[in-house]
Amino acid sequence: MDGHGRAGPPGDPGGGGLGSGGELAGEPGGGRGLAGEPGGGGGLAGEPGGGRDPFGELRALAGDCVHCGFCLPVCPTYQLWGEEMDSPRGRIHLMTQVLDGAELSDATAEHLDRCLGCMACVPACPSGVQYNRLIEAARTWVEDPGERPGAHDAEDGGYSRTLRGRAARAAIFSVFPHPRRLRLLTGPLRAAQRMGLDELIRRSSLPGRVSPELEAALRLAPPRPGRVPRLPALVPARGQRRAVVGMLTGCVQGVFFPRVNTATARVLAAEGCDVIIPTGQGCCGALSLHAGRRSEAVRLAKRTIAMFERAGVAAVVVNSAGCGSAMKEYGQLLAGDPDWAARAEAMAGQVRDFAEFLAELTGEPAGAGGTAGAAGTVGTGGTADGGARDGGSGPVAPRHPLPVRAVYHDACHLGHAQGIKAQPRALLRAIPGLELAETGDGGVCCGSAGVYNLLQPQTARELGVRKAATIEATGAELLISANPGCSLQIATALAARGVSMPVAHTAQVLDASIRGLPVSSLTRPAR
Repeated sequence: MDGHGRAGPPGDPGGGGLGSGGELAGEPGGGRGLAGEPGGGGGLAGEPGGGRDPFGELRALAGDCVHCGFCLPVCPTYQLWGEEMDSPRGRIHLMTQVLDGAELSDATAEHLDRCLGCMACVPACPSGVQYNRLIEAARTWVEDPGERPGAHDAEDGGYSRTLRGRAARAAIFSVFPHPRRLRLLTGPLRAAQRMGLDELIRRSSLPGRVSPELEAALRLAPPRPGRVPRLPALVPARGQRRAVVGMLTGCVQGVFFPRVNTATARVLAAEGCDVIIPTGQGCCGALSLHAGRRSEAVRLAKRTIAMFERAGVAAVVVNSAGCGSAMKEYGQLLAGDPDWAARAEAMAGQVRDFAEFLAELTGEPAGAGGTAGAAGTVGTGGTADGGARDGGSGPVAPRHPLPVRAVYHDACHLGHAQGIKAQPRALLRAIPGLELAETGDGGVCCGSAGVYNLLQPQTARELGVRKAATIEATGAELLISANPGCSLQIATALAARGVSMPVAHTAQVLDASIRGLPVSSLTRPAR
């Protein structure tokens, strides 16, 4: 590693030039060892975990990192720049420095902000480092001074984002987690699309000069979804009932991709499920949690838990990868709240991704990886409702042929964070005539990452270009994705390459097969 923190080649797990005693050569404070190593991580005198980490939890998590470097070749930002501080290993070092008393600086905050939170490093780590918990904690330091280690100390540096940075985040989070506001905002956008103004604005350099976030939002804006009937509170099972489930409609999914929710409910009903869809749903807190807005995430999580408790269901099916990942972490998020800890843990155990649930119900193979999430929030044994449903007896809805070559994209918060890769592929390969291609890029992030593509548009665009190239190379006619953000990001990147490839959710493909619809129902634009 040189004096600027540059590491060895991305393909070299041992690259990166860690100095003796766990020091990162050339970095400020490099003489301090990392937590868990000799000379590293010592707390304040007389306090076992130190005043900046009173219970020593973060320090212990950071100490699990042995600096082997296996995270480097799978980290998207390290692939782009080869910078040690933009790798999981480097970011853990920065977190440890803050825990040891270093002031949260602009540079440290920037390296933390650049992390996509894709969690590719979690399954790649042979030491089992729970990077997901570390980066979520560290992001709260940047977003909320009250959550910062040592914030109660008089000598705290008082880092704060720039006014523009705070304004951009305030604007995003005042709209996206609120379906009604998001729906209102899409009205003017639809009008602009009908008049062709959106294309004129996109071709102009004005939005980028005024606000890169605005330019990114305009570039990523989806087309009109067409007329979609509102889902009822109950979609009854077709034939013999096998399960009773709740369904999350989501904020972005519900507004931008309502057809996905409709298809999800239809497929579940066709497979013998009563689908209960609570009215007045909002955001589950995923966007806020993954962006470091912890207090906001807690409030939204409590609302979601209470809503599904009232519904009286034993399983909650989620068709958005980021939402499912966050909801499976509710137990950790609310562990310190005595009134909510048990309720949150129970809810986390009831959450199932759509493909995960359907594979359990129909007996499709889960693969060697099982269904365990990155943080072990979902086990492989039993069923989501304690074995009360008729699971594993095969699909009851016949699949009709869909002759199409499709490519499946692993959404990071489904494949990496939840460990769900085999189930959607098994469900799709069971459709007659469907040929499933693979991207061949190891499942690297597309650059969406929640609101990352709005806040870090240039980096997101670079990753989108790479992803679009790998998808185009497959020769597929249809792209299948299980996350709304990924669908928007990749569709935009493909369009920029002049590639017109329709995008569908796993549920939509299964729905078309069950209903005997032609391939054109998935590949033609919505009206």
